[in-house]
Amino acid sequence: MNPAHGRDQETSVREESPPNRLIHEQSPYLLQHAYNPVDWYPWGEEAFLRAKEEAKPIFLSIGYSACHWCHVMEEESFADPMVAKLLNDVFVCIKVDREERPDIDQIYIDAAHVLSGVAVGWPLTIFMTHDGRPFFAASYIPKESRYGMTGLVDLIPRISRIWQTRRQELEQTGSRVLEALQSAARTPPGESELSEATLDDAYDTLFRLFDGENGGFGDAPKFPAPHNLIFLLRYGHRTGKTPAYTMVEKTLHAMRRGGIFDHIGWGFHRYTTDAEWLVPHFEKMLYDQALLIMAYTEAYLATGREEFARTARETIAYVLREMTDPDGGFYSAEDADSEGVEGKFYIWTKAGILQVLGEEDGERFSRIFGVTEPGNYLEQPGARRTGQNVLRLRRPLASWAHEFSMPEEDLAWFVEDARQRLFAAREERARPAKDDKILTDWNGLMIAALATAARAFDDPEYLAAAEKAAAFVLTRLRGPDGRLLHRYRNGEAGITATLDDYAFMLWALIEVYEASFAPGYLRTAVKLARDLSARYWDCDHGGFFFTPDDVEIAVRQKPVFDGATPSGNSVAMYALFLLGRMTANLEFEEMANRIRRVFADTVRESPIAYSYFLTGLEFMLGPNVEVIISGVRDAEDTRAMIQAIRSRYTPDAVVIFRPSDEEEPEITKVAGFTRDIVTIEGKATAYVCTNYACDIPVTDIDEMLRLMRTTSKPPEPVI
Repeated sequence: MNPAHGRDQETSVREESPPNRLIHEQSPYLLQHAYNPVDWYPWGEEAFLRAKEEAKPIFLSIGYSACHWCHVMEEESFADPMVAKLLNDVFVCIKVDREERPDIDQIYIDAAHVLSGVAVGWPLTIFMTHDGRPFFAASYIPKESRYGMTGLVDLIPRISRIWQTRRQELEQTGSRVLEALQSAARTPPGESELSEATLDDAYDTLFRLFDGENGGFGDAPKFPAPHNLIFLLRYGHRTGKTPAYTMVEKTLHAMRRGGIFDHIGWGFHRYTTDAEWLVPHFEKMLYDQALLIMAYTEAYLATGREEFARTARETIAYVLREMTDPDGGFYSAEDADSEGVEGKFYIWTKAGILQVLGEEDGERFSRIFGVTEPGNYLEQPGARRTGQNVLRLRRPLASWAHEFSMPEEDLAWFVEDARQRLFAAREERARPAKDDKILTDWNGLMIAALATAARAFDDPEYLAAAEKAAAFVLTRLRGPDGRLLHRYRNGEAGITATLDDYAFMLWALIEVYEASFAPGYLRTAVKLARDLSARYWDCDHGGFFFTPDDVEIAVRQKPVFDGATPSGNSVAMYALFLLGRMTANLEFEEMANRIRRVFADTVRESPIAYSYFLTGLEFMLGPNVEVIISGVRDAEDTRAMIQAIRSRYTPDAVVIFRPSDEEEPEITKVAGFTRDIVTIEGKATAYVCTNYACDIPVTDIDEMLRLMRTTSKPPEPVI
């Protein structure tokens, strides 16, 4: 792995300060701060012991490598010797990469909400006692006071005085915050049931929030929220309510054509600051690519829209080109900044477009993608135009083809040729830094996305990439005891796995099995499910803790909120139910049902905050089907039967394959009920089952599809 991918390359050459303790860390984010004059510690016993011995509070700073405002705070304050001296004199300073330590980040994000009463983001700044009790929280803090924001140079002396004169009050505040978090984690949940009414409530709320003009939900800023879209697709399939599909299609079209999509190099940025999907925060996160690939792939299967298939494929191409380690794992992120400027790599002047494409082609391309001489990108602060543009396709190419009086195919060829020329020119620019750490949970999402796309597009390259990444995680990111680890970089794996690592990899292995029908993936999934239940399950109340039972942490939380990624409990519920159905393991199904009951009251209060949980609920409520196909693996009739299912939108089905030409196929050892599955007259044969009760086996594909149809009927797609 090439360490030059990390942003630490630009900070490691600084000579104004000797390196601090972060120089020995693997996180690119921590290494960005390794030459700060701040006396940083990584999270660990050494820092807390020093704070106790010197009776100092702790300055905890949490961020991540691709975070623009984290870079601003580092360059503005942490690299400044005067600010560093203030911090070093008053605090013991700890720096945490939230992506490496999501367990710590979750606790202190929640603590910040308790302290401030509002949601905060990153960089996250916490002042706390030597034993982790937080008494002050903020997000970005400027160096100097401005715009009504207190700067660090004013805040630090003030905190120092309060610490010296009213320390007991601060400690009591910190105790109350942790007690509130611990109480929330310990409170016995209700044991109620969720029904279709909760799905209806979520749909109704999303319908009210839908931005009919621009797509998406609510006003600025606009986040992709792909699990909302996946829920709506499945809800529309279940109920036949056409507006569910309409909301999805409008949103996916708007994002693909908007500035949130990188029209030159492909892939999606994190979110946009405006309601029109125009001006993004430019970082590219692996989890966004994975979840959006899933959403576009499902939408393609549900609607047949080729634009959705193309977008999924282009996003995969970006990930395989820019975010893939030679050994198969996937990197975490690409920065928003290059050469100290947010978005510099991605934005264009009109003159720059004309220089690359020439006058005639440049003018045509500029019209199509909204490039003007004044520019559409407003630089912050001050919101002034600088002549820079974010590329956006305001109208479909068919509309532009009519305006230019040329066939749409010719215009598409022109756009692709221009894109390739602009891509080559952009490659000469200084690239944003790459966070090349490999995280088990985010890799799980990407593996699941690739396996889903491999099935939908019948693409063996996608399956090969998914299998290579799965092998990477299962060999490089496991400890000597076989348990998963969270992070890999530069040949070193470490950090105890979280619930998300297990849940997302469990999901990934199920998806890879359905794409490959290699039973080893199901067998490994069963092993991970047992490890997960042994170490993370709440034996008193049900549900999974985020951390295992052998890790000491201030608060052992049980997250279920579906944020930028689905929660571990949401994914675990869905994956365990699927795995239970595929292996006839009622223990896994009951565990999934217990999660469903445990969080029922929480989910019912605000269903749209738990949209991936609702996707799992929708499947569990049924009707759903298990299809067992028996046949010769590479025979034409077997392939035709499998492809008939894969080419349709069947979110309510799981498919298992039993080779008929093997005496004791491995699948019978994982899913024992397949032992009695046989072919009819040597032909590929399908058994369509509901709740373990199977119809008469069939060899006719149309009859198999008829049996698979449930009471739900997909609506006609609407533009």
